[in-house]
This record gives sequence, C-alpha cells and structure tokens, in this order.
Amino acid sequence: MAPVNPELNHVQENVKNVIQDLYQVMGQVANYDSAGRPSKEALAHDLSTLDSSLQQVYRRATTSSSNSPLIPEPLIQYVENGRNPDIYTREFVELVRRLNQLARGKMHAFRTFRDVLAHEMDAALPELRDDTRRVVEATGGPGPTPPALGGLAVQGAGPATSGEGGVGAGQASGANT
Repeated sequence: MAPVNPELNHVQENVKNVIQDLYQVMGQVANYDSAGRPSKEALAHDLSTLDSSLQQVYRRATTSSSNSPLIPEPLIQYVENGRNPDIYTREFVELVRRLNQLARGKMHAFRTFRDVLAHEMDAALPELRDDTRRVVEATGGPGPTPPALGGLAVQGAGPATSGEGGVGAGQASGANT
C-alpha cells in the first residue's frame, strides 16, 4: 500500500469540504423562500462557507510543496479524455526511443562523415595533415584512418580514388582472408 502523504490528506479534506458546502448551497437554493428571513441568512452563510472552502483549496494549490509530483499537462488531458494513462506512458517511451535512435543515427553519420572527410583531405591536401588530425581528435575521433570498405581489407590497392582500387580491386586480389 502506498505511504500516506499528509499533504494529500489535507487536499482531500479541503475538496470534501467544498463538495459538502456545494450540497448545502444546493439544499438552501431548493428550499429558498424569498419572503422568509431565515432562508436568506442561511443561504448567505452557506455561500460564505463555500467561498472560504474554495479559498482554502486555491491557497493549497498555489502554495503546493516542492515534493509534489509534476504531472505533464498532456497526461492530464489524456486522462480527462477517458484514456488509459499506461497507454500514454507506453507511447511516450516509444517516442523517446525513436527520437534517441534518430539522434544516435545522426551522430554516427556525422562521425563517419568527419572521418571520411579527414581521410579525403589528407589524400588531397597532405600539407594540412596535422591540422586535420588536430580537428578530428578535438571532435572525439581517433585520427584520420582510411574508412573500412564493407569490412574488407584492401591489400595492395593503394589509395582509393575514383576509378581505381575500392572494393572490386580488393576482392579481385583475394583480400577475403
């Protein structure tokens, strides 16, 4: 069983008081006699009691303690629409997982692009090799190394440029060992 929270008990008591006062006002209105003085005084008293009860609820709501759980507004709307909060939680977790996978994929793509760009810059501009290495290391990379070509080691193919070397040349020279 969940532990009893004294703050929650006070809130429940305040809400019960408001409901009771509403019933009292409803009873006074149903039995109201405009000519009778006791009816006016009783209705005025019940309305002032309802007002003070509502003020207590308002004060408690505006001065809520910091240990109260913060419930997301979409979850409240979900429950108000009669839907199961467990479904909201499951959908939220799936959305977060999907967004995390997307972010992870983008990070991987940028790391790969960084490494390929560094390798190509080293091949095209050897005088910038030290600068390229510093930039790659500063961005978390291991340093410019030739990217793996489909898991195959290209032996004796030399630097891969357009039209020579590459996967086809490595496979032709028996690099599957």
